[in-house]
Amino acid sequence: MSELKMLAIDLGASSGRGIVGSFDGKRLSLRENHRFSNDPVITNGRMYWDILRIFYEIKQSITKTVLDGDNVASIGIDTWGVDYALIDRFGRMMANPIHYRDTRTADIVPYVSKYISAEQLYGTAGIQTLNFNTIYQLAADLREDPLIYEKADRLLNIPDLLNYFLTGNMVNEYTILSTGALLDAGRRDYAFDLTDRLGVPRRLFGEIVQPGYRVGKLLPQVLEETGKTDAEVLTVASHDTASAVIAVPTTEEDFIYISSGTWSLMGTELKEPLISDASRKLNFTNEGGAMKTIRFLKNIMGLWLIQESRRQWKREGKDYSFAQMEAWAKESQPFRSLINPDDASFAVPGNMPERVRDFCRKTGQPVPETVGEVVRCIYESLALKYRMTAESIETLMEKKAKVIHVVGGGTKDRFLSQMTADACGIPVCAGPEEATAIGNLMMQLIAKGEVAGLREAREIVAASFDVKRYEPCAERAQWDEAYTRFCALN
Repeated sequence: MSELKMLAIDLGASSGRGIVGSFDGKRLSLRENHRFSNDPVITNGRMYWDILRIFYEIKQSITKTVLDGDNVASIGIDTWGVDYALIDRFGRMMANPIHYRDTRTADIVPYVSKYISAEQLYGTAGIQTLNFNTIYQLAADLREDPLIYEKADRLLNIPDLLNYFLTGNMVNEYTILSTGALLDAGRRDYAFDLTDRLGVPRRLFGEIVQPGYRVGKLLPQVLEETGKTDAEVLTVASHDTASAVIAVPTTEEDFIYISSGTWSLMGTELKEPLISDASRKLNFTNEGGAMKTIRFLKNIMGLWLIQESRRQWKREGKDYSFAQMEAWAKESQPFRSLINPDDASFAVPGNMPERVRDFCRKTGQPVPETVGEVVRCIYESLALKYRMTAESIETLMEKKAKVIHVVGGGTKDRFLSQMTADACGIPVCAGPEEATAIGNLMMQLIAKGEVAGLREAREIVAASFDVKRYEPCAERAQWDEAYTRFCALN
């Protein structure tokens, strides 16, 4: 067959890119055609996404496919979860979407609990309690402005909003919608019994569509800017982690994955949600996946801790590379001090190295002073958090994991991958790095009937991209001792 080309728009919390995928019937290849920074904007104490700039950059990527003669057949967009925009009855976006790290939801959980108990919310939605979940953001909006929903007619998550900008058609895609505790996890439909209690009008929520839905062709005014293309916009697994899980290169049904990036999303894939007292107490989430699967996972703070530390050092005039930081971490004393990566103090932007030091001071540990000591502290703590999460998954599933698959940008952190194998005591298979874009493209191929389903998609991924295997160290006594200390911090 001749090569089929598609465009994946992959938007992360700090950057976005357009990636052209070429499929020859057996293997998928990638070519990045556009990359751009995704910078939130803080104004009057509120943190927003610069969504119109993001849309401009998406059009730039589409324009490049036209200029390069790629003749892409389809376009799919994936992004981070939970955030949204409100659309009025005239089809106009009411305001830029607010960033999930905005502080308006800092105290929203106890407020919402007056209307919906934590047990009721989890029992229906099966979603990990995070104060930036969509249902909490909606409650915060209403608390701040009781009249906000009088003009609002629709709610669109970020990928659905961008699809609307491209095509003029509004739909709500299942995987991205599932991230915000708005759905009944078992029925895979809106949990109106929850949103009604908060006073959120039902009209905001439109038709739920699955990954692979044909949203439509590009609007004429979009084509005027990008040049002529017959590409149709498809819903993919629009939540970036849902796309990344498609790209886990395994043939096994029972597997543990870490989608490693700004966040570490660690979990397994189920056919039905797992909602129990035990899963609620362990704070696991049931999010939608491709082909109506469930991503049973936990959100871990992830490489945000490293990224934000690097930003702080850069603000101080010390522009260290990630390679330099890793090298200094390797030279530092192991297991000197540990943190709980998910401590609330690490959740918002700011001086992350000082927050790490402050956590260590408050917990009576040696305070990491050098760059290497701070980075090593973060890496070891993340690896131990992965061990804790893996053990929780094994307990809930009543099965032992044979391997952990790490996909996404975090696979570049080879030191962390080796630490993960050492801490967990099982092999780690790292790759592919571009898992989110690959999963986006594989879903487009499934939608077009070129690939039969998830199993075949993962076989193609395994044949198309390199995976590096890390074996655990033979001596685990130090890791076991550190794990005991780590558990006491959580």
